[in-house]
Amino acid sequence: MKASQTLKNGITAMPQVLWNLALIALGSALCAVALNAILIPRGFLSGGFTGLALIIYYLFPTVSLGAIYFLLNIPNFAFGWKYVGRRFFFYSITGMFVFSAAIETIHVSLPVYDYLLSALLAGVIVGTGSGLILKSLGSAGGTDILSVVLLKLFSVRLGTTILAFNCIILAAAAALFSLEMALYTLIYLYISSYMVNLVVTGLNQRKAVYIISPHWKEISREIMKELQRGVTILRGEGGYTGQDQHVLYTVITFRELSRLKSVIRRLDPDAFVVVSETLEVMGHRIGNQPHW
Repeated sequence: MKASQTLKNGITAMPQVLWNLALIALGSALCAVALNAILIPRGFLSGGFTGLALIIYYLFPTVSLGAIYFLLNIPNFAFGWKYVGRRFFFYSITGMFVFSAAIETIHVSLPVYDYLLSALLAGVIVGTGSGLILKSLGSAGGTDILSVVLLKLFSVRLGTTILAFNCIILAAAAALFSLEMALYTLIYLYISSYMVNLVVTGLNQRKAVYIISPHWKEISREIMKELQRGVTILRGEGGYTGQDQHVLYTVITFRELSRLKSVIRRLDPDAFVVVSETLEVMGHRIGNQPHW
């Protein structure tokens, strides 16, 4: 019986495993395209472990860039094992292998020669690729692992951590290479960090909604019925009238916001409604963070 249940669970989880591996492969391919088609031909640097690998590669061009990146990441994976979990560790090991292999095998050219446009395009491509990798249950190594650790421990946003580490690397690299190259690279890094936040959380942004209305019972019932979202009832008091108030609190997706407004307008056009952004939401049905 136990063996049968284990087999059933494995079959059920297989599509999710394949999906995560596909995200890692696609993201790694995008990052490798930007690296070989833009960063290296323009002499740009990068941040984190990729930037460190590029510095070594520029100083010793006969050494394989993929091999340098792979070797630098070996001690880094201890953090993923200790602070995040075994599943993240094994997915990240796979991601590191795939990214290192993609660097060595994917060589394309992009007809963009302006340095500023090259920095912008590289930022979009790398940010999208890194975001796709982090949307899986792993990473491609480097500062991705440290970013996830800080997100879990201190709720620091992924792109913010990556940008901070990248600036440290750039400060050291500017002393070895030209300041102009470091500044172009900084533009690329800013765009890539923004794209990481957009891909990982921005496209799944959640809205926190507060509703104050004498028809709170009807509105609460319709939210749970039509939107199938939970509602928390907070008890308050009017500051001027001193009357008891019921405040509805719910978290919804961006696509559900218009439906919620329609429900409120239909039941109480005079309801007081506050809609606010959320940084991140944890939860089985409404959470927008990958379960690393």
